[in-house]
Amino acid sequence: MKLQRAIVLLVGSLVLARAAPEFPKPSPERAFPELKIYDDSDRPWRTAREDWDGARRRAREDPAWAAWLTGERRAVDQWMARHRDRVEWRCGWWHDFVSPMDGSHLDWTDEVPGEDVKFLHSPSDPHVEITPKLLAGWVFSFRGSHAGMMARAARLYRIDGNERYAAWAASQLDTYATHYLEWGENRDGARLFWQTLDVATNLITYATTVRLLGDYVPVNRRIGWLQMFFRPQVEVLNRTHHDIHNIATWHRCAVLQTALVFGDEEMWRDALSGEFGFRAQMARGITSDYLWYEQSFGYNSYVVRAVLTLFTTAGLYGRAAELAPEMNIAENLMLSPITLRFPDGHAPNPADHASHPLVVPDRSTLATAYRVFPTSLGLQAAATAHTWETFLDPPAPPPPARALPTVVSRHLASSRMALLKAGGWQVFFHYGQLTRSHAQAEALNFAAFYGDTDITHDPGTVGYGSPLHQHYYTRGLNHNVPLINGEGEEPPPPGELVEFSAEHARVTARQPAYRKHASAARTLAIVGDALIDTATVTAKAGAQHLGLALHLQGKARLPAAFAADPGFATGRPAAFGYWRNVQRATFRDRAELEVVCGDVTLRVRFEAPGEFTLWHGSAPDIPPRRRDAFFLELVAPATQATFTTTLTPGS
Repeated sequence: MKLQRAIVLLVGSLVLARAAPEFPKPSPERAFPELKIYDDSDRPWRTAREDWDGARRRAREDPAWAAWLTGERRAVDQWMARHRDRVEWRCGWWHDFVSPMDGSHLDWTDEVPGEDVKFLHSPSDPHVEITPKLLAGWVFSFRGSHAGMMARAARLYRIDGNERYAAWAASQLDTYATHYLEWGENRDGARLFWQTLDVATNLITYATTVRLLGDYVPVNRRIGWLQMFFRPQVEVLNRTHHDIHNIATWHRCAVLQTALVFGDEEMWRDALSGEFGFRAQMARGITSDYLWYEQSFGYNSYVVRAVLTLFTTAGLYGRAAELAPEMNIAENLMLSPITLRFPDGHAPNPADHASHPLVVPDRSTLATAYRVFPTSLGLQAAATAHTWETFLDPPAPPPPARALPTVVSRHLASSRMALLKAGGWQVFFHYGQLTRSHAQAEALNFAAFYGDTDITHDPGTVGYGSPLHQHYYTRGLNHNVPLINGEGEEPPPPGELVEFSAEHARVTARQPAYRKHASAARTLAIVGDALIDTATVTAKAGAQHLGLALHLQGKARLPAAFAADPGFATGRPAAFGYWRNVQRATFRDRAELEVVCGDVTLRVRFEAPGEFTLWHGSAPDIPPRRRDAFFLELVAPATQATFTTTLTPGS
């Protein structure tokens, strides 16, 4: 059995290695120069520092900082007085802490469910019954908040010299070290948390607490923490996620920072330069377009958050220069979505980002990143912020604001994406995935704006623990894609570009293996004032039900021929059961109608070969919103069909 498992792991590693080649990234320090600030050595990054003496002086001389520090003491004092962790609390998954109604995340507070409060709530679901799964999800946020309070208490000790804070923070580490093995194993050997990702993110905070406590802790006590609490967690992280993945990146960042805090050079070398070490994550996980290869822009930012913790800690230990190549690459990962932004200031939303689309520029991340990656936007945002980061490492005065880079038509070859911009249209085209991780059935999906008006977008997904995630948001019906028997692609075929022309605002891509026995292709073209979409689907195993889904962010004016269809979901995949108020009409060759999207009235023309049925309904959007959606399907099964949709804006 051990031999068989070893063979499986080896084959899996080889497959993953082939799936994630190293992406060429020549001269990364010169990318996006208009967004960066270079130092006298022409470096776009800096070494983070902590100026404790300067912080004490600011607290004495600046009333704003004095008031902020008083607030920190009050918050930590209240937490210390009210809260303790409990061995009997089993931690769950954050993605299970969601509304059973629409999958949106519940509002978290530090009130203990079942003790301080009798029910939970969200903006769209004001009364949610407490279940063991929801309680376990609550514990996740409690335990992370508790770790954060430990680090804040250690900082208060450093700034004030008040040993009460140090004693409390150290006692929490004693508790975790003493009782660590009493928490039963969860996924992949995690104990305090449900999964190893959460072990990694919180291990960074625990290590930071040890660093901040410094000489307050005797050597023997530190060694005890290392042997009984830190090493067991490092071992869990090291034996899981031997792949290129956002979780693997967090694993390596956590182990590297643990190595720095405890002075373990062997641990540092292995996590930095191993086959799936930190350097491999940056080389193989970031495409030549400087996007994270799992394709979710939300995970783009999540990886940035991981590496910022490492680069900051490495700077404090005088090791930043060792990571210079990776720092140059990672800064571009942070900046790249800015060049793809839609007119409303959001990035496109491919893959299964479980949240609203990323706001770009992401000023919150840029403000946090200034200690490592100074940018004019980040320094402007950090200039008025009162945080431990700006307290200990004050941001430099921001330079004059710079214009954001202009969004232009471009092909992102290594990321399997393209962008068209012409006339009033801006179109984002996602034609294939690079890995199955976080992939949805959305190859050949597109999102579009006309002027400042959102015409169609990708809503991402809801909490992964919600049935809506598995049965709707990840399925083809949720996307603007061809459907075969009601289903979209089976990811992750990489997709192939057939043509791209920025001059003619036209792109064509195909998916030879869209499904097991089907292929598909799509052409998007901006012609005059119209966006013309031509989607072709071919069934290779005999006649099938061929169709197309389209979602529009407006209200449709339906012709009188439409009538209610209560049996819409009967005999179809589960996703069809989530549409409401479905109506249908049958057409031959062509159907035309209008959809009012904000100030834009779209003339929508559907064309298909022969007789087809067109359904209209209310479909889930970003919770709790819903949106108008269309599903077109040929009446008779066929082996091939071309669907042409023309969107022409009026006034």
